[in-house]
This record gives sequence, structure tokens and C-alpha cells, in this order.
Amino acid sequence: MFNFQLGQSATLKRTFTAADLAAYATLTGAHQAASQQIVPGPLLGGMFSNLLGTTLPGRGTNYLKQRLEFPKPALLGQELTARVEITRLRPEKFLVTLDTVCTNAAGEIVCRGAALVLVKDVELENS
Repeated sequence: MFNFQLGQSATLKRTFTAADLAAYATLTGAHQAASQQIVPGPLLGGMFSNLLGTTLPGRGTNYLKQRLEFPKPALLGQELTARVEITRLRPEKFLVTLDTVCTNAAGEIVCRGAALVLVKDVELENS
């Protein structure tokens, strides 16, 4: 059953720490200067991935395409809010397009883009 609606949204709040950056550097080998206080783009993208895979559309979501841009740096220690919102539905193909936006505590956009996902295998809540 295709049970999604235009305008449906979900949010996630997160504050990244120096320990998070150290773990990221260990996992990826992408070392940055210890003085740099900027959250790497892939960690912001991970916030969207978390929302898409756990909340909206949910478990079983398959990422097909993602576009991200970073108009302003996201800083360590700032509370960040990631939001995904359904902007297009193609139920005959089980496709959902979502706008993705991440803002800092001041409401400034630090990351924005879009995601196209396949929802054919998404688990229904009461299955």
C-alpha cells in the first residue's frame, strides 16, 4: 500500500561534537585540522539518511538519488535540525521525492537539497 502524502515531513535534531569528528576521521581517513570546527557534509547527509531510513518514508527505503549543497558551514557544538518533506509522489512507480533542509540554531540553512527514494519495500507500521 502506498500511504504517503504531499507535505508529510519529519525532523531530527543533533549536535555534533569533537568526538564525532574524530570518529568520522577514523572511519573515513578524512583527517582535518584539529582547529577546524566545521561539520563535514557527509555527516549532515547522514542526518537525512537517518530520517529517510527510520521515519519518513521508513525502514526499507531505497535511496536512488541525492543532491546536496552547503550554503553556510555547520559548526561543531551547534544544534542542527534536519528536515525532510515529501514534494512529489509517483505511486505507480513507488517513487517519492523529498526536499532536504538542515538549519543551525539561528535558523540559517547549512545544507539543502533533494532525495529520490524507492518505497516499494517500506515496512508498513502495522505489518
